[in-house]
Amino acid sequence: MQSGDIEALFTRADGRYLFARWGRPIAPVVFGVTEQTLQTVKGVCEAVVALAGHKMAETDPELGANLMVFFFRDWQELLEMPDLDRLVPDLAALVARLKAAGANQYRFFRFDDAGAIQAAFVFVRMDDALADLPAEEVALSQMVQMILLWSDTAFSERSPLGRTPEGGTVLRPEIAEVIRAGYDPVLPVCADDPAHALRMAARIARGSGQGA
Repeated sequence: MQSGDIEALFTRADGRYLFARWGRPIAPVVFGVTEQTLQTVKGVCEAVVALAGHKMAETDPELGANLMVFFFRDWQELLEMPDLDRLVPDLAALVARLKAAGANQYRFFRFDDAGAIQAAFVFVRMDDALADLPAEEVALSQMVQMILLWSDTAFSERSPLGRTPEGGTVLRPEIAEVIRAGYDPVLPVCADDPAHALRMAARIARGSGQGA
């Protein structure tokens, strides 16, 4: 990955560069799935967190769960969930926009005083397109997109996932490199200067996570 490629992954539609990673261990909770699918989602979450070199936790001391993943059939169901409107601002207006756009997924992040990700809410509407995919593929796509604050256009043209010659689904190697570099402890937990992409590229090029 060149610095320009990395910069594009964190440059939003309005032209702003904005990067953030989790600043605390991730404590997930998953709603709307069977026990088997629950274990799949949590297993994929653990794998992505391990790739980043970050940590998981049973609970968050402040929030209880800081990663909430919701699977459902209709956006309207979100309005029926108790207290969700207290966690997600303007929930009714958000649901109306997502319904109008025909969206099948949405992620909302909260940040701490240092700018690091403090909590994430992942909403997945299981339309026909997603329902036809294996649970592991849906989970991997969502966990990759919550581990960093990617641009809102980062994966609009190309998925972070790829296919093996045997037809399996894997994380694209270059995206895995960006995730690992993003969690280098020498780098800041958040950045709004495109020069940050240069530092990430240097770490990927070295492959050792040292220097720069």
